Amino acid sequence: MNDSQSPLDKVNSWIKNSVGLKLGTITILMLLLLIPASMIKSIISEREMLNQSVLNEVSQKWAGKQQINGPILTIPLIYEYEIEDGKIITKTKYLYLLPEQLAITGKIEPEKLKRGIYEVVVYKSILDFSGQFKLNSKIDQNGLKEIKYDEAFLTVGISDLRGIKDQITLNWGNQKLDVQPGSKLNDMIISGISIDLPDVSNQINTNIDFSFKLNLQGSQNLSFIPLGSTTKVNLSSTWNSPSFNGNFLPDNREVSDEGFSADWKILQLNRNYPQTWVDKNMRNEMQYSALGVDLIMPLDDYQKSMRSSKYAIMTIALIFLVFFLVEILNGRKIHPFQYTLVGLALCLFYILLISISEHSNFNIAYLISAGITSLMILIYAKSVFKSRKFTGVLTATILGIYGFLFVTLQLADYALLMGSIGLALILGVTMYFTRNINWYKLNMKTE
Repeated sequence: MNDSQSPLDKVNSWIKNSVGLKLGTITILMLLLLIPASMIKSIISEREMLNQSVLNEVSQKWAGKQQINGPILTIPLIYEYEIEDGKIITKTKYLYLLPEQLAITGKIEPEKLKRGIYEVVVYKSILDFSGQFKLNSKIDQNGLKEIKYDEAFLTVGISDLRGIKDQITLNWGNQKLDVQPGSKLNDMIISGISIDLPDVSNQINTNIDFSFKLNLQGSQNLSFIPLGSTTKVNLSSTWNSPSFNGNFLPDNREVSDEGFSADWKILQLNRNYPQTWVDKNMRNEMQYSALGVDLIMPLDDYQKSMRSSKYAIMTIALIFLVFFLVEILNGRKIHPFQYTLVGLALCLFYILLISISEHSNFNIAYLISAGITSLMILIYAKSVFKSRKFTGVLTATILGIYGFLFVTLQLADYALLMGSIGLALILGVTMYFTRNINWYKLNMKTE
């Protein structure tokens, strides 16, 4: 019998039996599948940007981020200077005084607003301000003609005035004073309220108590400028995912499923501006000393979906590895087109995840997406493998991958640790099951 093969038959036989060629083909398929995976990431980013635009739109109508800066006591000073030719010029300067004591107590009530399928976190807050001023500042007497104690005024900066929900009344000593809209310190406080004070000339070197209540609503962030010689801030809320920001972290904080509470104590020595100054713009220095809290969504669905898509190449590689080992150990040939269909099914998981999670809980969306994808692959693999044993191995692999990915997504702080441990375990298991394969003899055929 003539066993000789034509060159074409030899090439065909090499193509069918070459392990190296199959590995190269699988690698190329994996790289090509990165194209739909990157497109999926673009879709997730686009949906997240749309969500952010909705958040900004809702914030514009509700009220934006709120920062409270004040109160600042301002007293006009009249100076006269003699210039050449004996002419006298008059110049008005302003003395700025900050509180000796400033205490802020606030309760924040978060709300979730929906716009279509998107959810936005806003809040309402009740803020109590109290403290003391002491009018004992040393003033430059050179050229000083008059101190306008009867024109003194207070300024409180509020970044978004649309968030004020009730009238504000200032308790100044034993008097109740009305509040006017707008800031008189435009260079230092762009947006806020002003209060004209009665003549304070009879209150020199005395402590003047003040207090007021602010019913304020806003979105995402609430922050304060610590203007007191000693500033104490205490905030509490039912929101259980705060992010404390600014130049100072809380001295004490408690965060639980029921909400959070936090308190700060800031001294004037902790900031880079004085308690009193004349005709200087301390806006940048004050901004740098801000402290506050963000009401953030705890690792929202778009972040989770984006993080899960970063594991796409790992998922595809592991499933392809199972298919390749089935070829080696079971002797069944699997066509590259079949690998491609399985890879596309794995990519479909991420599209299902982002689309379903926009309409339901992320965990439910994950379960549905993983279930649909797994079922598709397993039914298809059963007809390809023709083996319950290897189908069972594939089932365990898929359940392990999706289970591992789900746990990793939930543990935001330990994601890198979980990922590295998981990859080490996967590599170890692969090495164990392939330890006895003689890769050099896989292409050899017995005569």
